[in-house]
Amino acid sequence: MTMVDLPDVDIDVRTTDDEDHDKVAHIVKPAYKVTESYVTGAPVTALCGKTWVPSRDPERYSVCSKCKEIHELSQAFNQ
Repeated sequence: MTMVDLPDVDIDVRTTDDEDHDKVAHIVKPAYKVTESYVTGAPVTALCGKTWVPSRDPERYSVCSKCKEIHELSQAFNQ
């Protein structure tokens, strides 16, 4: 067996000081992925990078500021 050089792997650790990612609602595109996740249990990834399996009512929480900012920028460029 020969040794194979593997490329360096960057680990993207997203942290936030202004809000707890478990206490805010995140935006997932396309939106049907959230419904699909409720049925299949497959994780989804929000615009901000958080990956999880949705299980709570997002209407009870404020929207993640990072997701909101990315969504608004996306909307501005798509007009």
